[in-house]
Amino acid sequence: MTLAKRISAISPSPTLAITAKVKEMKAKGIDVIGFGAGEPDFDTPEHIKEEAKRSLDEGFTKYTPDSGIPELKEAICKKLKKDNDLDYEPGQIIVSCGAKHSLYNAMQVLCESGDEVLLPSPYWVSYPEQIRLSGAEPVIIETEEEEGFKIKIERLREKITSRTKLLILNSPSNPTGAVYHRKELEAIAEIAIEKNIYVISDEIYEKIIYDNLKHISITSLNSEIKKLTLVINGLSKSYSMTGWRIGYAAGPKEIVDAMSRLQSHSTSNPTSFAQKASIVALEGSQEPLRGMVSEFAQRREYIVERLNSITGISCLKPEGAFYVFPNISKLLGKSYKPSPCAQRLGKSQIIKDSINLSQILLEDAKIAVVPGLAFGKDHYLRLSYATSMENITKGMDRLEKFVKKL
Repeated sequence: MTLAKRISAISPSPTLAITAKVKEMKAKGIDVIGFGAGEPDFDTPEHIKEEAKRSLDEGFTKYTPDSGIPELKEAICKKLKKDNDLDYEPGQIIVSCGAKHSLYNAMQVLCESGDEVLLPSPYWVSYPEQIRLSGAEPVIIETEEEEGFKIKIERLREKITSRTKLLILNSPSNPTGAVYHRKELEAIAEIAIEKNIYVISDEIYEKIIYDNLKHISITSLNSEIKKLTLVINGLSKSYSMTGWRIGYAAGPKEIVDAMSRLQSHSTSNPTSFAQKASIVALEGSQEPLRGMVSEFAQRREYIVERLNSITGISCLKPEGAFYVFPNISKLLGKSYKPSPCAQRLGKSQIIKDSINLSQILLEDAKIAVVPGLAFGKDHYLRLSYATSMENITKGMDRLEKFVKKL
């Protein structure tokens, strides 16, 4: 069988693959600590689950409008106004099967062969794949640790060509936790307006933010950038609803209408009762969210401190999301001798890159991390602290012990 060329260059999501590997190892009774998962380890708040149960009991299990039920679109409009000072009408909203689905729809309707998409590195693993699936090409804008992994304006200008169609902006960022501040967003918006470049603003982690920072959507800066921007968000991270698959986009009606047409021929509507529960998530008590973020903040302090205490590893403190992105460049080139429990790794070897180190950590130290190369930065690892403090402590102990043996 000959598969379509567009799928041949697409690789599976490494974060999902690592999460699946951890589950497989645990099912075999192996004591492995997973730092790969991109989902909160908290249960979905009870009042949200109760609304889903009520909807099921009331028979709300049939098709809904392809782009989402009117009541949920209204709730999203209210949320955008209240939290982000953004005015949208329900006709400018599409509800999809997760924020990833909204992003895919957006790439498909905005991009085509010959277009270029500006993508800051490090980037979320699915961005380049979705860009390529649209026929466009990702154009990488390198960011540096010393600059907080944020776009330098001169680098942005250097990458713009006559083929540039859009820029992807993710704040707070996966994998670095970087948060763009107002002046930084204003500088980016000025260039986007000047060059007539669309912006996809992925704000899925907006509510998971620390140090009394306030999330600012680039869309809220002025009417000109709003006309060029598509806001992507969802319920997965903020309300621990990853499996419910509810995401949404807000933007120019022409773009949203096109996304809705596409969705009508692919997935049709998002899950009916999950949409009802999402209204309650947006409009109901936010106390579970505040409690979750408070716990994440404590874990962040601990894991950053522990990572920076390990010789050969350094780590910036993230301002948002629930990931750390430690620099492991000083560990590369060091020799490693497998422990007796990991003899299948062979004799002593040299740690070559982030993929190699990730494999060794999983086999020898029983720690699952995601190699930085998956995010475009080979000298780093991504660890999620969306796991218990007990697991974080145990995992850091194992990592420290491992590094001391190098």
